Amino acid sequence: MTIITSIVLGVVEGLTEFLPISSTGHLILTSALLKLPSTEFLKSFEIIIQLGAIGAIVALYWRQLLVNREVMKRVIIAFIPTAIIGLVFYKIIKTYFLDNLGLVIASLFLGGLILIIFELWHKEKDGHLGEIEKISYGQAVVLGLCQSIAMIPGVSRSAATIVGGLALGIKRETIVEFSFLLAVPTMLAATGLDVLKSSPNFTTSEFGLLLVGFSVSFLVALLAVKTFLAYIRTNNFIAFGIYRIIVAIIFTLFILS
Repeated sequence: MTIITSIVLGVVEGLTEFLPISSTGHLILTSALLKLPSTEFLKSFEIIIQLGAIGAIVALYWRQLLVNREVMKRVIIAFIPTAIIGLVFYKIIKTYFLDNLGLVIASLFLGGLILIIFELWHKEKDGHLGEIEKISYGQAVVLGLCQSIAMIPGVSRSAATIVGGLALGIKRETIVEFSFLLAVPTMLAATGLDVLKSSPNFTTSEFGLLLVGFSVSFLVALLAVKTFLAYIRTNNFIAFGIYRIIVAIIFTLFILS
């Protein structure tokens, strides 16, 4: 890996982390396009630079995370199921999932279909929850379980959480913001676990590449979050579903060729 490829991956991460299109899936597909060897460092890189995008959320939402106790309690409760499942399946995910192009492509395609079908069925009503503080603890647990499905690369953490929230009767903008906040402890835990297990094997140059990818993903995510929020105020997620299907088809043809 070079500084240029770490910048490219940082841009991809920052753009896709909070969109319902799977940042991990896009990092894996981009790495394949760049013909990067599937090393343990690359797998760790794809996990750790997500922390840069999460840093953007901390910068934008630090008041809700640190000051609003009701919001913080719901984020923590939703995080618990993901933490337990992630800890149990960490080794399987990193060993068998993070370089499985077929799994990523299938997840992108099926996730795209689900997004389109769900949006054609779902109708937001005035009575739906419009504040994070009003999400019940039971709903928070369900949202955490929904998020945990995204341990399968290509599913999309934000898509799973958002669709779960909409199905529970939470308003679109509210569940999108909750998915942002829930990403903070989730990715802190995932990154911390990987650093703990893998960092002793990193070289000085690899730490430098991580710093570059982290910084780029942070800056790009700052812009992406604001743009995404503006978009969803007047649009649904059908366009993202169509995009996922197109990407899946393109990469299927790419592999076959």
